[in-house]
Amino acid sequence: MKQLMTTNRPSALRVLRVDSSGRVDGSSTRALTAEVIEVLAAHHPVVSVRERDVAKGLPFVDPAWIAANFTDPADRSDAQRAALALSDALVAELQQADVLVIGAPLYNFGVPASLKAWIDLVARARLTFRYTDNGPVGLLSGKKAYLVVASGGVPVDSAVDFATPYLRHALGFLGITDVEVITAERQNVVGDRAVEAARDTIRERISVVDSESRAAA
Repeated sequence: MKQLMTTNRPSALRVLRVDSSGRVDGSSTRALTAEVIEVLAAHHPVVSVRERDVAKGLPFVDPAWIAANFTDPADRSDAQRAALALSDALVAELQQADVLVIGAPLYNFGVPASLKAWIDLVARARLTFRYTDNGPVGLLSGKKAYLVVASGGVPVDSAVDFATPYLRHALGFLGITDVEVITAERQNVVGDRAVEAARDTIRERISVVDSESRAAA
């Protein structure tokens, strides 16, 4: 009789990286989201990364999408299922991730339109949140999020930063409340020091989080 050999392979840390900068070359947020993943990989034996570059374009919610979303899944037509197919795929990526890494440059005091479109497509009743008698409850608890925010002149979390608090609230609405904000702010004022400070934060905070998780294991 053949004996099965078992090995205690560590499970992969599943990371979803979401980039939204309109820049590719020279993007601070893209460089820093890549660095977050690099440092995560240095602290975890196996890391699996799925990349979603929303700046390449996402559709906006339209009447067909809304009608399909508010139709009971069992009653949806083929056309309605097709209208929701991309949204379903984006939701699945988010559901499967252990860690979410979002790059969010501040555009005109808010988030890029592409990132707002992504949030609109993943905020789905019955999938990522549900309604209860006590209000909505997020269904994506237990995940860690790293939010990389870059700005040219706006101080992050100031009265004129409408991106960072919005993203915290949107993630919390989905149940993701463990959010680490990494800032490369006021780059037009302080220059390269903003990105260097963000890199220091990445190395420091991810090392701390890793040590805490191992201590709790």
